[in-house]
Amino acid sequence: MRAIIKKSLNSGVTNTNISIALLVLRVVGGAFMLTHGLGKFEAFFSGEPIQFRDPIGVGASASLALAVFAEVLCAILLIIGLSTRLAAIPLAITMLVAAFIVHANDGFGRQELPLLYAAIYISIALIGAGKYSLDNWILKK
Repeated sequence: MRAIIKKSLNSGVTNTNISIALLVLRVVGGAFMLTHGLGKFEAFFSGEPIQFRDPIGVGASASLALAVFAEVLCAILLIIGLSTRLAAIPLAITMLVAAFIVHANDGFGRQELPLLYAAIYISIALIGAGKYSLDNWILKK
């Protein structure tokens, strides 16, 4: 019985499947975050006075700039798989700040989504981009 369970757990797990799963995580995690970042990007360059929370005490403008950097630039890098591990770090930090500082008093319902994003970005930072990425294409040359 143990052999049957072990075989069924390991069947179908290949490097290709892992790379496809990483591609899906990168593209979905990056594209979904990009939808959050584009509104902030427009607000940053609108010329209007910046009204943004300052959760880490660096000022509203700097906080918005950091959020735009992570949610737009790093999300794009994640999608294309370029500097993937490094790009995932600011995204994870941004989501952890959102969960534990911005939404600290809002309860788990408001913390759940940023924590889910953070888990995705931490996993990508640990595992890497996978075979279907610019990182892999550049390293092969």
